[in-house]
Amino acid sequence: MVHPFTVRARRSRPVPSAGDPSRPSRCSPKGPSVSDWNFADVWETITSLQPDHPAMVRGGVRRSWAEFDDRSGRLAGVLLDAGLGHQAAVACYLHNSLEYLETLFACFKGSLIPVNTNYRYVADELRYLWVDADVRAVVFHGTFVERIEELRADLPAITCWLWVDDGTGPCPAWALPYEHALDRGPEQAGSRRRAARSGDDLFMLYTGGTTGHPKGVMWRQDDLFAVLNRTAQVRFPEEGTVADIAAVLPAPTEPRGRVLPAAPLMHGTAAFAAFGMLGAGGTVVLCEGTRFDVVELLDTVERERVTDLTIVGDAFARPMLEALDREPGRWDVSSVAVILSSGVMWSAPIKEGLIRHMPGVLCVDTLGSSEAVGLARSVSSSTRMASTAGFRLGPDAQVIREDGTPVEPGSGEVGLVAIGGRGPIGYHGDPEKTARTFRVIGDRRWITPGDNATVDADGTIHLLGRGSSCINTGGEKVFPEEVEEALKLDNRVLDAVVVGVPHERFGEMVVAVVETAPVDAVDPEELLDALRSRLAAYKVPRQLFLTSSLGRGPNGKIDQRRWRAEAAEMVARGAGVS
Repeated sequence: MVHPFTVRARRSRPVPSAGDPSRPSRCSPKGPSVSDWNFADVWETITSLQPDHPAMVRGGVRRSWAEFDDRSGRLAGVLLDAGLGHQAAVACYLHNSLEYLETLFACFKGSLIPVNTNYRYVADELRYLWVDADVRAVVFHGTFVERIEELRADLPAITCWLWVDDGTGPCPAWALPYEHALDRGPEQAGSRRRAARSGDDLFMLYTGGTTGHPKGVMWRQDDLFAVLNRTAQVRFPEEGTVADIAAVLPAPTEPRGRVLPAAPLMHGTAAFAAFGMLGAGGTVVLCEGTRFDVVELLDTVERERVTDLTIVGDAFARPMLEALDREPGRWDVSSVAVILSSGVMWSAPIKEGLIRHMPGVLCVDTLGSSEAVGLARSVSSSTRMASTAGFRLGPDAQVIREDGTPVEPGSGEVGLVAIGGRGPIGYHGDPEKTARTFRVIGDRRWITPGDNATVDADGTIHLLGRGSSCINTGGEKVFPEEVEEALKLDNRVLDAVVVGVPHERFGEMVVAVVETAPVDAVDPEELLDALRSRLAAYKVPRQLFLTSSLGRGPNGKIDQRRWRAEAAEMVARGAGVS
């Protein structure tokens, strides 16, 4: 069988060191940083200061910090007893759940690397991801058993499978029930690796790649903690230690924040929101459903008195506004102080509508990525409304030319949004992509995720979009080349082009134009059905059109601008198949 994802050989994972040229410099005018932040150390210290405070809530299940710490420690023991070595990778193949957060904490305790796994992936995509990350253990919800069984024989390096009961069926014979494992897990076994922990321990965040292959963004925990700490509710000295936590953390009797990450924890936006709240000693609140349900979301906000809500642009915000407009007064959302969005467009009219229902709320729209956290942000409130694509740059960010010099504000020149300072080491096992995104220009290292922008005279930047053809649909990245290649696996398809067309709710929708000969000999529905077996659902085009020729030029290239415009026109006419 030929897989759309070619599985590469296993690679050794780099171990960052002070002399590693790939490691970003952390020098400052005062000298090198001596911080060594590790999430497990921070969360264990917070537990010791407020053991009875709620750490996590999902539906009717509430877990205190002491329970969070104990269960995660037992899970760490199970993983270590399974033979996982220092910085071995553990896949989190889970919907939003308390077990997801416990798995993260367990990995940090055991000096293991958690690997986010997109639960929408089909077998070929999962196989590629887990081989690429050198995964040795998988924690998974029961609903994914059938998909795992398609590829488990191809993954002999994975020796530990932990099944989380979600009511979809029994635990398979080849897996260990999560709760049984915790029952037998030694108390605080995660402390076995305490001496080995350091800020050099990695957090791996897989994101889409320019060829469609996921790529693993490698963050040192010390760098990630420091970057998130700069905008946290409770801020610790960047060059401090866990000993500073007691002095900064509010007293147990003082109110704490409660964040609800509405987006999946498998994506950086939600995971980083949870990390930020846990670092402040607050509570992470999760919805019970596995699909976005605006009624459940608003019910949970009201019941749990959520203070911080994390969403992904209009894909979440528009249904929220529609529900609030449809049934005014049904939900008490007065507890919400901040709505934060990242990953997709959040339009100004939608922000205005939400603020109308929540006059005291701040709508914080952030520009960033898995590689570049804190590029820019815009803040809208009842007294000030930011434009849809207007942002203020973060402290280490600039809009630069290719030579690294800054774009002149007010010039109208288009530049590349870049950020310096602390950041990831690079992409796991991919020095070429690392060199393209993590650029050393002169004596400075810049992270350039690919966003183009202009700079107004007052410093406001206006985002123009990605230089690449990446389609952002509802916060999910879809790379046209991957979908095009999957379409071409059908021998009736001579050529294909995939583009993004503006969509009111999702920002963009995936649209395919397929060249066949003759046109009327192919059923478009059959092409879409075939794609659904090869690709995650969000990658399958929402509209598909047939043509007799895509008109490639002499250089072999397709006129993307032409087909994007024609696709938008055909969508408006309703001429395609969906």
